[in-house]
Formats: sequence, C-alpha cells, structure tokens
Amino acid sequence: MARQKPKVDPWREAVEKGWRLTTGHPLFRAYSYGHLYAAQEGELSPDTWAAVSAGGRVVYHPKRRAEAEEWAWVFAHVLLHLGFGHADPRSALPRDIGEPTGDRRDESFLPDPAYRAACCVAVDRFLRTVKIGRCPEPLPAELPPEDETTLSERWRRLGLPAEYTPLGRPDFVIGSEETATYMDFQQDFAIGVADTATAALDLAGAPRGTADNHVEGPWDLALRWFVSSYPLLGALAAGMKLVADAELAKGWDISVAAVSSEAAEIYVNPLARMSVEEWRFVLAHEMLHAALRHGERVGGRDPYLWNVAADYVINGWLVEMAVGEMPEGLLYDQSLAGLSTEAVYDRIAADLRRLRKLATLRGRGLGDVLDRPIPRPGAPGRYVDLDDYYRNALCTGLAYHHNSGRGYLPAGLEQEIRALDQPPLPWDAALARWFDEHVPTVDKRRSYARASRRQASSPDIPRPGWVRPEELVRQATFGVVLDTSGSMNVRLLGKALGSIASYAVARDVPRARVVFCDAAAYDAGYLPVEEIANRVRVRGRGGTVLQPGVNLLERAEDFPPGGPILVITDGWCDVLRIRREHAFLVPEGARLPFTPKGPVFRMK
Repeated sequence: MARQKPKVDPWREAVEKGWRLTTGHPLFRAYSYGHLYAAQEGELSPDTWAAVSAGGRVVYHPKRRAEAEEWAWVFAHVLLHLGFGHADPRSALPRDIGEPTGDRRDESFLPDPAYRAACCVAVDRFLRTVKIGRCPEPLPAELPPEDETTLSERWRRLGLPAEYTPLGRPDFVIGSEETATYMDFQQDFAIGVADTATAALDLAGAPRGTADNHVEGPWDLALRWFVSSYPLLGALAAGMKLVADAELAKGWDISVAAVSSEAAEIYVNPLARMSVEEWRFVLAHEMLHAALRHGERVGGRDPYLWNVAADYVINGWLVEMAVGEMPEGLLYDQSLAGLSTEAVYDRIAADLRRLRKLATLRGRGLGDVLDRPIPRPGAPGRYVDLDDYYRNALCTGLAYHHNSGRGYLPAGLEQEIRALDQPPLPWDAALARWFDEHVPTVDKRRSYARASRRQASSPDIPRPGWVRPEELVRQATFGVVLDTSGSMNVRLLGKALGSIASYAVARDVPRARVVFCDAAAYDAGYLPVEEIANRVRVRGRGGTVLQPGVNLLERAEDFPPGGPILVITDGWCDVLRIRREHAFLVPEGARLPFTPKGPVFRMK
C-alpha cells in the first residue's frame, strides 16, 4: 500500500512565501534579523498580525489567514520599524517609551500609544511608495505628512484620532541599550535603500540584452575629471580601479574611502554623501597615498600614526593646489605646511593619546592605506612592477603638468615625485658608502725614499712616489654583530658577508671584531675579513638576543671607541640600544621591532 503524502497547510505555505517575498527584496537583504517564528499561545493578541523584537526576532499569529502578498506587506511593515530606528532606544525619547514588556531577559519596553501610531503611519506611508505586497486591511485615504516625533507630540496634546489608533499588542518593542549596541538595523536599512536604488536605475537605464550594468556615482565622475582635466594625476587615475560596494565597506569599516596600492584599487563607501568636488579631493588623497608608497615606507614606525602624518601632508598639498573641496573633518593643520611625512610623524608622535582619536578617510583609529588588497569576487591580479607603475604615472603627470602651464605645485610634492624618478641605490652600493664614511683608509703620502717613475719628457727630474707610513699607526677596523639563529637565511648571510669582506679589503681593513649571537653571545675576536664567512655557523639555539653582543663590543678595551658596529639580522630579535655609530643589514621585507637610529640596508 503506497504511503500517503503528508498534508501541507496552505495557510502556512502562504506565510512562508510571503516571508520569502519580503526577505528577497533588495531593501531587506542586508538585514541581520533572525528566523521567522510562529507566536506561542497568548504571545500575540487576536488583533495583531505580527511583531518584531528589538533584536530582530519576527513572530506571526498562526491563526491569521491571508494570502502570500498580504503576509509580505505585514512582514515588510514590522521590519521597517527596525530600519527606521523605532525600536532603537537611542532614537526614542523618554516619553516615547511606555510600559516594560515583562520579560526581564531582554529588558524591552512597549512604545507609547501615540508614538506607536505615529511610527505605523510613517511605515505605511513608505510602503505605499515601495509597493511590497498588499495591505490586508484598508488604510486611511490620506496619511499625515509629519515625521514620527512631530506627529506623536501633536497626538499627545490633542488626542489620538480613532482611524489611526492601532489595535492589539504593539507590533514592535523598544530594546535596551545593550541590544542597540550590536544590532544596527538602521545601517542595514541604508544599505538596502542603496541596493534598491541601484537595482531600479539598472532596470530603467539598461539596454535590452545586457546582463552587467554599472550605475555611475559621483566618484566615477570625479575620477574621469582627473583623466580629462588634471594631467598631474591623470595617468595615475587611468590605472586605478574604483570599487563602490556598501557591504564591502561595512565589512572592512570603511567610512569614506581606503586604498590598496598593491591592487591599485580605491574602495569607496557609496553611502557617504559628498559632492563631486569633495570626491575629487578624496580620490586625489587616496591616489597620492598609493603613488608615494606610504604603505611601504612605514618601516619600523607605528602604521596608524604614519598614516595620520601622511594625511596631514597630502591634505595640505591638495588644499594648496585647490583640487576639489576638502570634506569636513579631515586632518589639516596649516602649521605643518612644508614638512615631509617623516618630519610630521616625529612631531606628532609625542601625543599618542590625542592622535588615537583622530579619523582618517577610513574612520577613527583606522588607517586608509591598506596593507593588503581586500578579497572580493572577480578581483584581478596585477602583473606589473608597482614601483615602476606609480613612478612612471606620477613622473609623466608632472611633465604634462609643467608643459601645459597648469601652475605651480607645492615644493614638497614635487620633491617627492622627483625623488621617485631617481631609484634608490642598491643595498650593496649604499653599504659601500657607509664603509667609506665610517671606516677611513690609511692615508698614503709621497716620499723621495722611493722614487717614482721618471716622465719621458723630463727624465732628469726626480719625483716622489706613494708610500705608506712606516711608523706604527692604528689601523681602521669595525665590529660585526652577527645573528646566527636558525631563522637566518644562509644564502643571504653568505652574500652579506662576502660583500663586507670585499669592502673591508678595498678599505685596507685587515681584521674585524666579530661577535656571533643567537640565544647567547660568542666572541670570535678579531678575524681576517676574508675568513669571516668561513667561520660562521648557524646555531639555531632558541631565540635571538643581540644586546649582549653589542654590549660586549662597546665595553671591550681592545675595540676602538670610534669603531662602528654593523648588525646583521633577519629582524626577529630583541630591542637594541647602541650608543655608537652603527648600521643594520637585514633581508628585504624584514621589519625591526624598534625604531632604528642608524641606517638600515636591505638585501635583495
């Protein structure tokens, strides 16, 4: 005998279909509400269709009978109470809050009757324009145009009209402060409004047969203005991509904009209300962050404070150049004009408590220069050298700017662009310069004791030759504190020691004082510079403690007081305090856990 199929309640199907119609609408897709529940016995009065808690829990009356379109209207009505902030205690005034619900767990309160009626009028007025579903009960022909506060005050004073008096239990409750802190339905509603407007514009303006339609915002107009009318940043703007996604901006806490130089993408928050002129300022700000490589120039500094210092410098340039209009609240200080980002950082780093409260374009306490691209569907990879790309874009723009007679630029900005056009010296050449400066050679002199070769034109004239002093002199030397922990790259270590040996030989340095360090310091004494690389053995015993090795050299009686110290490490070390001339040799990409006082050479 065949099994009978279970009977399906058609009224329950209508409820579920109405819920799907509501939650599938763009207006409510971003809502972080809970599931739909059938009300328990006595939870809702017979005159109440549905209700929503301050935390987003929606319940419906299981004995009510209606079609799916009517349930869709009911559910949209209660969810709009959340989106309008009617259940938020921060929006409601004390006189809007009436009796407690009796549930001590969520500490919710029933709204005042006048406030509840005014809120329902505001929701019904909005639903008439959106046209979600169909109202199961007739509404008044005309709804008052006033807002909830004005309307509720008038009805408290003059009395609540009978046609607007709601029946049954309130369809929303006002939550506690704790509920409001983690359920921001007003932000979700704003995202839904933006998505609904985007979908409507796509439908109205899209040609038939197109599947992917992009609605331009003021940020797109601002970006095109740079390409067509501002040659300094035109080449840069042509290669940048704008990503305007409200959900992406909410997930990454982007208040207005942020930039990733690695992906050459600017992330803008489409919910930020600004004019085209203000968007020009914002986009120019982010493009200069990326092109001047502020994310890569942070070094051992605090990333957020470095971002704040760069904001002060960039905003000062843009105000001086009159690029767009600076939005209210950005970081700007006329007293910092003409200073570099490094100088501004040194000046503002003394007041950390106040600076933590300042806001960049991303938000308070957050830097708008991202250290990595934001992962998103369809994000393309970049296959060009970023330094070459940004350098060429800015240098080309600078040439066009001058050739077109666009006017003067801030001196600091032009200096940074021209500095980008001169690539830095390779690490080995920079290290050689350091040796030339701090490890002097023994001066040679001329002497008749050793005759020079006679010139053919005057063979009878004796000439002195170059000789080294025969008296006892103190020869130049230097100290090497070498990290021999297991995290060191042996190949890079050999490359560094080979370069050091060649420079020392060229400077006539016979021996160098070497200290090996991992978990402890090992004094190797003075070693011939050609043999330093042969004596190194990576021990890998625990952590890296370099300070004892530095102290050993500074206190050694046989090490000259003016001898410089070269520290070779991978950055995984303790905080160092060196009181004499010194430098650091680290692999490219390594970051020291402190702000170095001496130069840092990065091996590639």
